[in-house]
This record gives sequence, C-alpha cells and structure tokens, in this order.
Amino acid sequence: MLAIAGYQLGIEFRFFDPHSGAPVGQIGELVAAEYTDHEALARFLNDVDVVTYEFESIPLSAVEFVAERVRVYPPLKALQIAQDRLLEKKLFEGLGIPTPPFAPVDSLQELVQGVSRIGLPLVEGFVPFQHELSVLGVRDAKGCEVFYPPVQNVHQDGILRKSTAPAPNVSPEVSALAIDYCRRLMTELDYVGVLALELFSVDGALVANEMAPRVHNSGHWTIEGAETSQFENHLRAVLGWPLGTTALRGTSVMFNIIGHIPSREAVLAVEGAHLHLYGKAPTEKRKVGHVTLVGASPEDLGRATIELERLVARSVTGS
Repeated sequence: MLAIAGYQLGIEFRFFDPHSGAPVGQIGELVAAEYTDHEALARFLNDVDVVTYEFESIPLSAVEFVAERVRVYPPLKALQIAQDRLLEKKLFEGLGIPTPPFAPVDSLQELVQGVSRIGLPLVEGFVPFQHELSVLGVRDAKGCEVFYPPVQNVHQDGILRKSTAPAPNVSPEVSALAIDYCRRLMTELDYVGVLALELFSVDGALVANEMAPRVHNSGHWTIEGAETSQFENHLRAVLGWPLGTTALRGTSVMFNIIGHIPSREAVLAVEGAHLHLYGKAPTEKRKVGHVTLVGASPEDLGRATIELERLVARSVTGS
C-alpha cells in the first residue's frame, strides 16, 4: 500500500523481505534474503535514497547496518523502544502519558512484588476500558506535523476487526488530548513518518497501551476516507515533501478480512464498499485484506455496515 500510494507520485521502490513469496513481489523488485545477510542488504541498498519499514519485528542489527549507509525513517530509536515493552512504558511515563500500572519482572521475587503492588490479573494492570482508540500522527524532519482524528477500534482474539473514523464516542476534549499525547512522542523521538498510538478510553480519560512506529492497520481507512492517505503522508514525510491535509471525506468504517477471502461479488455489491486484497494466501487469523465504507454520516452507512459486517464475519469463521 505504501508503494501503490508512491507510484502515482513517481517514486521508485525496491523491497526487502525474508520470504521470496512476499506479496509485494507482485508489484516491484524484491530482494528476498535473511536480515543477517549483509551482502543481500548491500545489494538492496544500491542506488537507494531512503529506507522505511512497515512492521517493527525487524532485528535492530539489520536496521543499524542499513542506517550506517542510507537514511532510515522512522528513526532507529523509535524502533528500539517499540520492541521493548518496558522501555515503551517508561517513555510514556516520562512524557506524562498515563499507562496501566506496570512492573519490570526479571525474577520470581520481582513477580511477587509486582502482584503485591498491582494486583491480579497482570503483570501490567488490568484496564476496564469502554473503548479502544488509536490516533495517527505524521511528522517530517523539519518538525511539521499533521494528525488524523482518533479512531475507535474493535478487537477480537487480539486481532483488529473494525475501525470507525472519527471515533463516535470521543469528545473534542478527549480527541485533542489523544493528539497531544501522540505529538509528545513524536517530538521526543525526533520522529519522521507515521506514528500510531493505541489508547484505552476509561471513564472519559485516556490510558496509553502501545505505539507503533509505522503506518498502521487502524489507518487503512484513510485511503478512501481522508484527503491524503496515511501511506502517501508517510512517503511525503520520509522524502521531505510537504505533508498532505488529513481532512476527512466523511465517516469511514473499515473491516479487516481475516482467514478467508469472501465473495468479491458480494462485497462489491454493497454500495460504497472499497475492497482491498493483499495477494496473501488465506490462513487462519491472517489478515488478507480489508474493505472500507465512506459516507456523510454513520446513519448513511447503517445498512451497508451491517451487510459488510455479516460478509466479513463469515470470512473470519470460514463458514
């Protein structure tokens, strides 16, 4: 999706992935090798101006190797912190961003102490939230920044199923606070690119769950639902180009397609449905695509939302 957004801007791409069958190979040059293969990484970097990444499970050593030879955004520090839950929580705490109570545990004694202080269940404190939210910010190397409005997310079995933008149960004050928390993180990290901050809404207050230094699943709705998608804005940021407006085109509802590809005809028969399939082989709990609806208001999307939810739920169970 980054490449699709960039091709229309005249950007050329090369991709690196350990799997030779990675779907991105369908649309561009793919270097398939292990992250420890420095020769392959060097070949990947030939004539490359800037490198970005779209998930945070990359070994830091590989990113360090790349960063010594070419610009890498988002910055290495953001990736390092996002890979370590304790560093992440301490960063939030240091910036005045509320988190669930937490305790570092490296021994049985520390576990006992953590249970005594926090109570069960844990090791992070249990959060009785009303809503799951995320907010996406974009920042360039000069410090220019734009934000998308907070999105309300629904997860099931630890997988994002549905995102609604703007979040229907968030006041302007809470929305502004979510954006402020995201801004604090981007400023502290001297961030470049898209940053996602996931939050819990608890009785009108916000508690930070985690951050993701990349374009984010809860922002896929921006392709049709915003004037500039998160993917295009990420590219603009890492290339030093002017950031695009994040103005909404209406209310958006996005459903992930998980574990099975539903009937294309049935999905496209739903008025206003925008279908995206990723070229992935469907397996249990794997995200293989998403579908987005955009309308003037939640009421306008009512019947279409119900129909799409039925179709996508069918794909989740494989029935």
